[in-house]
Amino acid sequence: MRRLLFKNLLRGPLTEAAPAMDEAAVAELAAQVDRVARRRLGRTISIREVDAGSCNGCELEIHALNNVLYDLERFGMRFVASPRHADVLLVTGPVTANMREALERTYNATPHPKWVVAVGDCGRDGGAFAGSYACVGGVSAVLPVDLHIPGCPPSPTALLKGLLALLDSVEHGTDAEFDEKRW
Repeated sequence: MRRLLFKNLLRGPLTEAAPAMDEAAVAELAAQVDRVARRRLGRTISIREVDAGSCNGCELEIHALNNVLYDLERFGMRFVASPRHADVLLVTGPVTANMREALERTYNATPHPKWVVAVGDCGRDGGAFAGSYACVGGVSAVLPVDLHIPGCPPSPTALLKGLLALLDSVEHGTDAEFDEKRW
């Protein structure tokens, strides 16, 4: 037992290295998001994440937004625990029959102005779960969706760029469109 303990202590952690980031691009993105958010709402953007029945792949990437590498709060955004304090509903996964009513209640509890962002391929059309007896479809089958962020799962950078696309569309009064190649 002792030998195994010492062997593991000497070997070090088996985690992979953090992804490389372009600090200048991230700083520019942070400044742009903060400027648009403060101009539109006069404060930071509050986000309520709702898992409508996903495999948790998108949640892992969304949770990465709060780690020290991405640090969502420096972008002028924060996650909130209550839909009553939210501006954006970030919905992941296909909407299951059991979550439909809860998702509708969450949407109705969110004050205006509010935006709905469908995250991932399952949020768009049900993904691999489409057609299942337990799934009513993508988020747009239940709520009006303002933006869809594609991917299975989308990366944290894609999520940030998608939220910026949402804020940009709100600022200019256009329909939100997110194409990662454009950003």
